[in-house]
Amino acid sequence: MAATQGIGNYLMLYQSQVSDTHVSVSDIIANSLRIGPIAGIAGALVFSLIYGRLGARIGGNSTRNQVFHVLAYGGLPVAATLLLWGLALLLVGDAALGQAPAADVDGFVLLILRLQFAANLLLLFWSVVLQVMGFSEILALPVRKALGLWVLGQLVGVLVAFFLAILIAILFPGVVPSPP
Repeated sequence: MAATQGIGNYLMLYQSQVSDTHVSVSDIIANSLRIGPIAGIAGALVFSLIYGRLGARIGGNSTRNQVFHVLAYGGLPVAATLLLWGLALLLVGDAALGQAPAADVDGFVLLILRLQFAANLLLLFWSVVLQVMGFSEILALPVRKALGLWVLGQLVGVLVAFFLAILIAILFPGVVPSPP
């Protein structure tokens, strides 16, 4: 589940980034299949460590395996977005992975892209609800505290990713592109 979630997250990340370069759909899919599973599993492992420690700090007692399963199965709706990507690719072709619809885009294509975006947001929200409810269950916390735990864990995860990116940029200068 975590590997599939990583592929879905890669596709959502690609679509949300602004880029001047044109990348073919086959390259996007190949990169998502190559990078997504590794990133999904690594992300679930890192977040299971973060949430395990935070949960223990607030008095919950759960195993790391339980936290990992909450994250992996809570991400099932994000993994379901892969079906939406596939359907959108079949219906509208390359426009499904474009950054912004061109000015001369057909109304049908625009409708499909807007529906896909709305469905992705709904599934992302559902994923958050499943994870919060899972944390509430395994840590024996009220939902309000489980939501706070989830938000705090996301903030810690962003900080970890930020410092990891800085470390990679320092150790391997050519890997991270310079900003314009």
